[in-house]
Amino acid sequence: MPVTEEQLLATADRVIASLAGPTARVRDDQLAAARALVVERRRALVVQATGWGKSAVYWIAASAVRDAGGGPTLVVSPLLALMGDQVAAAERAGLRAATLNSGNLEDWGAIEQALLAGQIDVLLVSPERLANPRFASSVLEVLLPRLGLLVIDEAHCISSWGHDFRPDYQRIARLLASNPDLPVLATTATANSRVTADVAAQLGPDTFVQRGRLSRESLHLGVNAGLTPLGRFAWVDSALHALPGSGIVYCLTVADAERLASFLVSRGHDVAAYTGQTEPADRARIEDALRFNRLKAVVATSALGMGYDKPDLAFCIHVGSPASPVDYYQQVGRAGRALDSAAVVLLPGETDARLWEWFATASVPDPREARAVLDALAAAAEESPDGVLSVPAIETATGVRRTRVELLVKVLGVDGAVERTTSGYAATGRAWAYDHEKYDGIVAARRAEAELMRSYAMGRDCLEVILRRSLDDPVEPGERCGRCSVCTGQLPGGVEAKPSGESLAAARDFLRGLDVVLEPRKMFTAGIAAATERPDWKGRIGDAIAGLPGRALAFADDPAWEGIAAVTSPSAPDGPAPDWMLEGIANVLGRWRPSLPEAPVAVVAVPSVSKPRLVASLAEAAASRLGVPIVECLQVRGPSPDPSLSAAARARIVGTRFRVVPGSPVPQGLVVLVDDTWRSGWTSTFATVLLREAGVPAVAPLVAHQLP
Repeated sequence: MPVTEEQLLATADRVIASLAGPTARVRDDQLAAARALVVERRRALVVQATGWGKSAVYWIAASAVRDAGGGPTLVVSPLLALMGDQVAAAERAGLRAATLNSGNLEDWGAIEQALLAGQIDVLLVSPERLANPRFASSVLEVLLPRLGLLVIDEAHCISSWGHDFRPDYQRIARLLASNPDLPVLATTATANSRVTADVAAQLGPDTFVQRGRLSRESLHLGVNAGLTPLGRFAWVDSALHALPGSGIVYCLTVADAERLASFLVSRGHDVAAYTGQTEPADRARIEDALRFNRLKAVVATSALGMGYDKPDLAFCIHVGSPASPVDYYQQVGRAGRALDSAAVVLLPGETDARLWEWFATASVPDPREARAVLDALAAAAEESPDGVLSVPAIETATGVRRTRVELLVKVLGVDGAVERTTSGYAATGRAWAYDHEKYDGIVAARRAEAELMRSYAMGRDCLEVILRRSLDDPVEPGERCGRCSVCTGQLPGGVEAKPSGESLAAARDFLRGLDVVLEPRKMFTAGIAAATERPDWKGRIGDAIAGLPGRALAFADDPAWEGIAAVTSPSAPDGPAPDWMLEGIANVLGRWRPSLPEAPVAVVAVPSVSKPRLVASLAEAAASRLGVPIVECLQVRGPSPDPSLSAAARARIVGTRFRVVPGSPVPQGLVVLVDDTWRSGWTSTFATVLLREAGVPAVAPLVAHQLP
């Protein structure tokens, strides 16, 4: 049923008042977007800065459609942790709202019944929900013909050119094509001209496009380059003492977020870590604590980003550079929405370029891997009627890493070559070809974005100008913001560029006192029994042959041990471990030994083809610290597996490489098993199993470097 101009105006005034107070008034640009949707019945794309009020547009439109007798609104959003806020906002606007997500499975049945009975006005779901077979069959097929409005939040995710492209979002294109008369509102705060044009084209030829200036003058930008990894941690400590208000400190990895948060707590700061591994209940608690200034800062990965609503967020610090300036702006855009000034500081890292290259290719399918997945599914179809394989089964069959398999089945599913079922994935029989032109263009565009991020991190020009160029905001020749650290020569907030020596020493001492725990594997990988001709090596690794939790000196790019990768990398020359590494190993053993179930009686070195002298020196240091002998009872044959293989494929190779030397002495007590690195854990696992089968009562691994 169409909505009149008068009905729209009345609805807009009521909704804005309910959301922002009785004196608030809808703006002309918000009204124009809503008018295009519900009066003109056009599809609309709204690209506006964070804090502009995009959600008000879809609550106005949803209310107008509902009041005119139209069907419910479906909101597709990736912001699972913040859907509660969106439900509350919809209800303030007078709409009955609900969400289906992994956190409320027990409520699905009741919500679905209420939705189909017309008792819900707004349903919020994630894009991944669209791929769920149960949701597609029980809800979506019935709901689509009744929909009054479809809202696509964070719509840049639709575009392959977008900084945060998600294959599951591409399923929305099918909804658009199959329902050409359905009003659709797409919103985002981070889309350059190319992404804007791509999303608009997917919406349709008559799409109403509204694009405002995306950069904000309240953000005072700064870059503090040249700090060491340890120096970046120490600088954040100093900055939190100096900066007013509360904010977010972004890290590139879960490990860094957790390490930095722990260090800052030890320094007396009220902070909490927030990552993709944080439980949903803890996420909500941390978000609220920051929102109400009970925390000085949240130390987060990108898991805390799109949609987080704290208008008075006073600062945003990045420890390491995001993959693109658009991605960077997406995160720093959280700050300064209701403040005259917010401090935004980037601390670039030495390894940022590796991340930029990974970003350029991460979501692009490898044609050989894609063909391997399709071949495995085709073979499964020949062997069984349903031809369904789970992701672990595909990994085992192809040797492709699991994370790549998860991407490939999504991309192939969007292209129609694979379909998801309740028990796994199956081939559809539809032909698939790698689109070289498309993917080469995407990689080239992302490398161009990476070069802009490099320019930003190096301070080659006014920082705001670089960001505006990346967003395709208009920039006049010679224009400068006059506020950023390049323009003023000072960091925002008056923070010194160099951390104090006391902070540096505290960071080093604290981080070198953290122990990295190695968790033993609990299950044999699929196919290992056949590969090793050991039929008993399947299923759970029983207590009789399992290892104990172990220790590593460092994990990944550990700031406390920044030189460790240069020693343990495959390209590094073999040689004895440097003194600082040997001292670190001795200190780890000193902290670990009291918690072991019994005193070690021997050290066993894992035989190494590539680093025999390094491993031998680590074993000697461990034996000296523990006061026990080194027992040589393991042998290795053949080269190490290619690290690019999946964990399952590597396991099948590793499982055939080791053996206990016949007739060698078997220690009758706890053995510390020493190696240089730990990646998948399979080397330690099989060495441990063999030692336990030979009669060693207990085995605990010790390595210098755990790799991600």
